[in-house]
Amino acid sequence: MVVHRSFWTEKIKSLWQERSIIWLSGIRRSGKTTLHQFFPQAEYFDCERPSDRLVLRDPETFLNQMKGKTLFIDEIHRLDNPSELLKLAGDYYPETLIIATGSSTLGASRKFKDTLTGRKRTLWLTPMISQDLADFGTTDLKLRLSRGGLPSFFLKAAYPKADYQEWIDSFWAKDIQTLFSIERRDAFIKFLEMLLANSGELFEATRFAAACEVSRPTISTYLAILTETFVVHTIRPFSRNKSAEIVSAPKVYGFDTGFVSFQKGWALPREDDFGHLWEHYVLNELMAHNQLRDIYYWRDKAGHEIDFVIHTTSTQSLIAIECKWSVSNPIPTRNCLAFLKRYPNAIFYVVSANIRRSFDQKIEDRLIRYVSLESLITAIWDKKQSLSQRCSLG
Repeated sequence: MVVHRSFWTEKIKSLWQERSIIWLSGIRRSGKTTLHQFFPQAEYFDCERPSDRLVLRDPETFLNQMKGKTLFIDEIHRLDNPSELLKLAGDYYPETLIIATGSSTLGASRKFKDTLTGRKRTLWLTPMISQDLADFGTTDLKLRLSRGGLPSFFLKAAYPKADYQEWIDSFWAKDIQTLFSIERRDAFIKFLEMLLANSGELFEATRFAAACEVSRPTISTYLAILTETFVVHTIRPFSRNKSAEIVSAPKVYGFDTGFVSFQKGWALPREDDFGHLWEHYVLNELMAHNQLRDIYYWRDKAGHEIDFVIHTTSTQSLIAIECKWSVSNPIPTRNCLAFLKRYPNAIFYVVSANIRRSFDQKIEDRLIRYVSLESLITAIWDKKQSLSQRCSLG
């Protein structure tokens, strides 16, 4: 079953208005290859096939033959010198539209001698977002949270237990061994599985180093690789007051709720488990729409904590977000008040899965806004647009 994921195809069309080359990144099985079917005019090349690599071996001849066409070049990092092809296209063939895909950022591959600054636009294809669910014709959020957001996993008739382990094996063989010099497969895979099982918790390198029988620097290298390849997201603490706030320990989130559930043994999550998965889903949605990973959490030394903080550096504007699976569950008011007393100008949202209409609530003299995920995304986008306009006018 092939579903038109309208959010992503519209993003691609929009980015082509800015640059002729789009680097489409995202983890394996996220649906990058499938997107080419919604650009029927595109010539498709799969760089995992030796015959297609042969066609692309001479970039200048290839681009002359394809001048003015739309090209979809899949797994381009399999080429010997992929940056040469894209650099030539950007500099001398601007009328040729290109989508080039890879599992991670350009900088992750040693083969990319040039990261094509100024010649490309980047689109990060995340696991399925709410608009994807609508395109798939379902409102079953619990299924999305338990199965995860890889389309083929989500669409399986039965729980795809074997697919999760197969994906991890493929990730090691096709991404890690191709892009990085990592020798200890057992230690690396154990670290990944531990991160997924402990997703959303404070990260302490020493604990993982002991369990995986490697050094702390090795654990730091593993974490950097997993972050670079989008398999985990490292969320740093937000702070303006180093004497009162935690300023060092990050939180690490797994890329997908399905893999988190799998490593936790939640094939059938309990109702209480969905709160944890909802937090991951909100993070995924924020990153997909903003195409950024600069999201923080907040925690002070008294133990008060807020799930996510978005910081607009240019205006010093703060948006705080607390995730609640059900609006009927009480929010941690002491945490909210502690944050708002320290940052009184922040906008504070509680985002819940079962809110149909936004409303405000006062806690002491502080305003909390309860919103759906869709309303949250719209509010953040509108605020960013407004701030951008004000800055340009100023």
